[in-house]
Amino acid sequence: MTERLSLRSGGRAARRAARAAPLADHLRPVRPGMSGGTFNPLSPAAMDRIHLAVLDALEQIGLADAPPSGIAHMTRAGAILGDDGRLRFPRALIEDTIAAANRSITLHARDPRHDLDLSGTRVHYGTAGAAVHLVDVDGRIYRECGVQDLHDAARIADQLDNLHFLQRPMVCRDIPDNLEMDLNSIYACCAGTTKHVGVSFGEPAHVAPGLEMLHMIAGGEAAWRARPFVSNSNCFVVPPMKFATDSCLVMEQLIEGGMPILLLSAGQAGATAPAPIAGAIVQAVAECLAGLVYVNAIKPGHPTIFGTWPFVSDLRTGAMSGGSGEQALLTAGCAQMHRYYDLPGGAASGIADAKLPDMQAGWEQAMSNVMAGMSGLNMVYEAAGMHASLLGFCLESLILGDDLIGQALRCVRGIEVTEDSVSLEVMRATCIGGPGHYLGSDQTLNLMQTEYIYPALADRTSPKEWVELGRPDLLAKATARKEEILGQRAKARFDPETDRMIRHRFNIHLPA
Repeated sequence: MTERLSLRSGGRAARRAARAAPLADHLRPVRPGMSGGTFNPLSPAAMDRIHLAVLDALEQIGLADAPPSGIAHMTRAGAILGDDGRLRFPRALIEDTIAAANRSITLHARDPRHDLDLSGTRVHYGTAGAAVHLVDVDGRIYRECGVQDLHDAARIADQLDNLHFLQRPMVCRDIPDNLEMDLNSIYACCAGTTKHVGVSFGEPAHVAPGLEMLHMIAGGEAAWRARPFVSNSNCFVVPPMKFATDSCLVMEQLIEGGMPILLLSAGQAGATAPAPIAGAIVQAVAECLAGLVYVNAIKPGHPTIFGTWPFVSDLRTGAMSGGSGEQALLTAGCAQMHRYYDLPGGAASGIADAKLPDMQAGWEQAMSNVMAGMSGLNMVYEAAGMHASLLGFCLESLILGDDLIGQALRCVRGIEVTEDSVSLEVMRATCIGGPGHYLGSDQTLNLMQTEYIYPALADRTSPKEWVELGRPDLLAKATARKEEILGQRAKARFDPETDRMIRHRFNIHLPA
């Protein structure tokens, strides 16, 4: 009897050890690039109507303020410059551009394990934004953020399984020189994570030194061009329907430099975009299609992300309401239009208007992240850490967002109906002469790790267990995890010789 108990105990211990071991990537319950597309707030007829309105807007209204170089590129492609200075886009030009655009792009990472396949309805979650404050949850205060905070965010994102990329989420307010701020932002992000990074450039003159730094990090220009691991977040338009001259010149240089471009249209419904949700989608899509003409006129097929990022206003005050249900619908509708054109796309989601990671932040971030993922959005930007309608970034919230996005990804994955999953054999064996429950069945044990996802920090204990564990606090657990990660040197740091060369050439503000 004792021997039998020992064998049973040993088998149970072996099963527990097997379940605790890391799963192969293809067996994980959630992973980067799973396909969404099951949530469709727009009907096929509605998408057709939006498309027709987009074509009318581009042909009849067009966009103003393109730089002379942009006018030359786009008119050569078939755009028409009016006497009023506005570029208008014939329907045939738009349709030809969509047909010829790159439909499947790879966003590379310094570590190829983190490469992102942007095709179809593959979904990836990450950060973004330009927050000017860091949220201090202990003091419940907002303070200006700096380059160390940006580097810390990159280091944390590097360790979170459900954050698939890092687009710069905050501004280095402690570096007053704009060129140095752009260059240090590149350094801080790339030295913190080997995942794909997104950055921006404030002026065209900043592009050449930025590319020079990236060539150093990559090991030469050829290596950079083979695997560009940084993309450009480019606000090429000033809504409504105007080009942003300096950003367009930045974009032109970066296309020549081999950097993927995020065409970012960020109108605000009721202010710089039409108040109806459908109207805001029409304007954003029109602006991004004009941008797509621009990019492909310079370099056909250049890797480009269709970045419809319209935001919602609280029409009582005019303030942005990024955590609203309307914002969630707006983002999902944009994702549907990306699918309509079969173009790799990205949009904003996961924004909290709440000032701290509290219950309001939870429902705001969860609602839009789930809807964005289920609508098949390729790049879900601003998915974690963003508070106060993009004014504040919180490191603890970034960590908690990993759990939240894990649950969102499980919704994206959906329900697999297979012969095994609906088979009655296990049910028959359980109910007829069996134990009357499924707790110990092989099917249950085999699916524990592959069908279900378990949060890293969220609490699922009973009230009694919670008391016995000392009433653990979620924010305190997030802070402890933050300190654990930041207590170690980033694995993404550059080798000493590369770092020495970069520091010799540029004024790097982070300590070596």
